[in-house]
Amino acid sequence: MADAVCMRFEQVSTQQYFDRHPQSESQPRLIHVAHEGRVFAFWTDAGVFSRDGMDKGSRLLLSALPEHLTGRALDLGCGWGAMGVIIAAMHPQARVTMADINPRAVALARRNADGNRVRADVIVSDGFDALSGVFDLIVLNPPIRAGKVAVYQLFQGCAQRLAQGGSLYIVIRKQQGAESALKYLRTIFEEAAVVERKGGYWVIRCTGGK
Repeated sequence: MADAVCMRFEQVSTQQYFDRHPQSESQPRLIHVAHEGRVFAFWTDAGVFSRDGMDKGSRLLLSALPEHLTGRALDLGCGWGAMGVIIAAMHPQARVTMADINPRAVALARRNADGNRVRADVIVSDGFDALSGVFDLIVLNPPIRAGKVAVYQLFQGCAQRLAQGGSLYIVIRKQQGAESALKYLRTIFEEAAVVERKGGYWVIRCTGGK
């Protein structure tokens, strides 16, 4: 099939976790996530991504990160803050920012940072619109259902906001377009390579935005 390598996006009419103003009734719940011998407590809610627990893609992305992280780190599209909080806890020398378009998700991420006693800036932002400066590390589990144009715009923003010598880590399922995403990323970064594969997920590391 000629379009086999193209990203596949579901057509959905219901409200999504990347909407600016979630209308679903709030149903907060407390969950726990274990990572490298530590257990973190997180509040989640209706209207946010993966409310029942940390998704497999984000877990794989975290496992692919370097052992030591410093500088400015950004969890872009942070949801309820799983990756950002864990990065801040495991790498206290890093200055972590978490950002999401969904105000409910941002409120949860801020609550979870406080609850897990980590320091992080938590910001409502449509992509990079409310963010300033460059970042030494960006982690991204892109909102595939937002559509290819929106996802690739996030990729472009990452290329523009990645510090010299910095790294972008993206996790995408193969069946949701990882191969075509990798091809595109190689056009806007000096280097883009798959650094981890598991359960149908690819973690792609990009450096040197063009």
